[in-house]
Amino acid sequence: MRPSIGLVTALCAATRQTPAIPSSFKWTSSGPLVGPKNDGRGVAGIKDPSIVEINGTYHVFASTAQSSGYNLVYFRFTDFAKANEATFYYLDQSPIGTGYRAAPQVFYFAPQKLWYLVYQNGNAAYSTNKDIADPAGWSAPKNFYSGTPAIIQNNIGDGYWVDMWVICDNANCHLFSSDDNGHLYRSQTKLANFPNGMSEPVIALQDANKYALFEAACVYRIGERKYLLLVEAIGSDGNRYFRSWTSDRIDGKWQGLADSEANPFARSNNVVFENGVAAWTKSISHGEVIRTQTDQTLTISLCKLRFWYQGMDPQAGGEYNALPWRLGLITQTNSAC
Repeated sequence: MRPSIGLVTALCAATRQTPAIPSSFKWTSSGPLVGPKNDGRGVAGIKDPSIVEINGTYHVFASTAQSSGYNLVYFRFTDFAKANEATFYYLDQSPIGTGYRAAPQVFYFAPQKLWYLVYQNGNAAYSTNKDIADPAGWSAPKNFYSGTPAIIQNNIGDGYWVDMWVICDNANCHLFSSDDNGHLYRSQTKLANFPNGMSEPVIALQDANKYALFEAACVYRIGERKYLLLVEAIGSDGNRYFRSWTSDRIDGKWQGLADSEANPFARSNNVVFENGVAAWTKSISHGEVIRTQTDQTLTISLCKLRFWYQGMDPQAGGEYNALPWRLGLITQTNSAC
């Protein structure tokens, strides 16, 4: 017996539905997969990764950290087990240039058919490229703002203006940033005007405890009318972890999801290391969800999330810029799919 057209339509619609986002998360982690190379550069840590997957190839942009300062690196691979063999392309050799550049975010801006790399350089900066696989093709930095916006100057205290993140809906592009002082900021400009015309920022989220809303914010679209916000916090044990919120609008009110130390998005208490892998880090720090849809909407699937993050030997210490951050992968184990 053949099902009715109505039943087929209903089944197809059900198949397309986005699975419900869980109220708690569980993960399994790899060991450290990528670290600095012994190539004379003197890099101490590889950190702040942004990652997209295109036809089975993973494209990664990250910060290179050392006592003398920060810059950016690009590499690509097809197998996480061999990620550390990937060739590093240091972006100070591209028109992005030397000097302070850090915390990159990459996405494809479909209206202009250009890749954008957003990063911090003391301001909120960006470069563009027609081909993500051509590291020499990035343009020289341009800034979103003429200087540090007044609202950030008035609220930053002893913090730093860091970790810029862009996401667009059908009408606007939104730029998020943090101040290491408990404030998450958001600006916007019309989709047709991007990257020009960013508005004065507003405070999108804040916490009296600056460590509870610290830095490394990232925002994704989940489904047709839902957004997921992740922000890095510093826990009561001194280790880094991620909290999460959801909203029906990028510029809407953010509702807590898994947003506590007891029930985090990703923290040492909900991450189990793979069989045979030593617990090499207690921090689940600055990273992002692996995206296979690479455009400016930053749409992700809730099926078995993968989060590419920075971790560090918990016994390490010393100067912040010289800490030995490495990159690892956590994979969701309680997915509804």
